[in-house]
Amino acid sequence: MTERKKILLRLDPAVHDALARWATAELRSTNAQIEFLLRRALSDAGRLPGNVGCIPRRGRPSKPEPAPGNRPEPDPGATSEPISGPTSGPTSADGPGSDRPESSGHGIDT
Repeated sequence: MTERKKILLRLDPAVHDALARWATAELRSTNAQIEFLLRRALSDAGRLPGNVGCIPRRGRPSKPEPAPGNRPEPDPGATSEPISGPTSGPTSADGPGSDRPESSGHGIDT
């Protein structure tokens, strides 16, 4: 792998803050976001060289797919039905005749 170039980039603080927020929203570092945007701009302008490699992936490597013969067999006793969680409707304790005051539904009880 070739050595990556290191550069000093001076930015307006507001531009840097906007880039950092955008990078966080897309789960990238600020540096990776800048490189992503520069590559996209070069590509859109038709100026991205053909010999440019992919942006290196950072973080934990993904797990390799198991070989076809090494896949675990499904559990015959397991069901494929989804497990249901609590419902968002009123429970019997919150229904008519309960001791609790009614809620406005906005998350703020008076």
